[in-house]
Amino acid sequence: MTSEITTPVELKKMDPVFGQVSFDNHEQIVFCNDKDTGLKAIIGIHNTVMGPALGGTRMWNYANEWEALNDVLRLSRGMTYKSAITGLNLGGGKAVIIGDSKIDKTPEMITRFGEFVNSLSGKYITAEDVGTTTEDMDRIHKVTNYVTGISESIGGSGNPSPVTAYGVYMGMKAAAKYQFGSENLEGKKVLVQGTGHVGETLISYLRKEGAEVFVSDIHQDKMENMVAKYGAKIFTGADLYSADVDIYSPCALGATINDETIHKIKAKVIAGAANNQLAVEAIHGQILRERGIAYAPDFLINAGGIINVYGEIVKYGKDQAMKMTENIYNTTLEIFNFADVNNMTTQQAAMQIAQNRIDQRKKENANK
Repeated sequence: MTSEITTPVELKKMDPVFGQVSFDNHEQIVFCNDKDTGLKAIIGIHNTVMGPALGGTRMWNYANEWEALNDVLRLSRGMTYKSAITGLNLGGGKAVIIGDSKIDKTPEMITRFGEFVNSLSGKYITAEDVGTTTEDMDRIHKVTNYVTGISESIGGSGNPSPVTAYGVYMGMKAAAKYQFGSENLEGKKVLVQGTGHVGETLISYLRKEGAEVFVSDIHQDKMENMVAKYGAKIFTGADLYSADVDIYSPCALGATINDETIHKIKAKVIAGAANNQLAVEAIHGQILRERGIAYAPDFLINAGGIINVYGEIVKYGKDQAMKMTENIYNTTLEIFNFADVNNMTTQQAAMQIAQNRIDQRKKENANK
């Protein structure tokens, strides 16, 4: 009979679950595995002080499981502050499914994931994200009530992307007001990186206002579609980060503002829909401030989607969701002013205001 001995090297590999840089006192991490459907998923619940943790389910072909864990940790943390800064009584959570949504996703896999969500008894509420659809949320709804963003035909609010795009547009106009002295985007050169559902709707708003829009995407056909539908221009330069534009709008995946790109950026405003745009918040937020680049915190201006799906929980309609999303304009200006007065970055300002609200609620809960 032989015994298994865990070596120091193996221990080092196991240790980073709680020791990862992205781990920020998360309340719960749930690993979901189902051999029959091929499901491998991670649900991250960051904080539930303000309410149940709500956040979408992302399906992505991660290079490895550690990359997936890092993503769900960063995304769930972002959702906590997104809800708090927006004034919603929700906590922060997120889920990732490991795999290529175009070839690996099956109805059975999505149903099984819904059963895992249901097992958490409402501590986590899921919604649509990259790689998942409204149809997937409808399927999940068959096995759990802890899902939002379901089809309007069955009482939901539908695809949240248009509302997300509207919030980004409002945040961009506020950042322009702060940086250029006018919210008018007519004639401004805007580079939109990523032309998915949110990116496309944002492009439509920008073109209607008369902005000159350049697009960048890994899919050539999507860029050509933006040219045909909205009169956008395909960015053809060697390096999009050094593009001679007024506004850079990252609307794909995060961490595009990093050590390699940040000193190349010529844009004077950064306002986009992507989550976690700053690779290292403290470092890259400060560099942007020193360079005089107005950064609209992503978790603030891309909050339209969660405002939209929150309506399913508290029962307000599309008109109310759009009105609340429009207020992102005012909140963005408040963040810029708060940052200036307190000599800090806009990221720090938004985080502090959000954390203050969480701390206040925690104190109220403790006194009940």
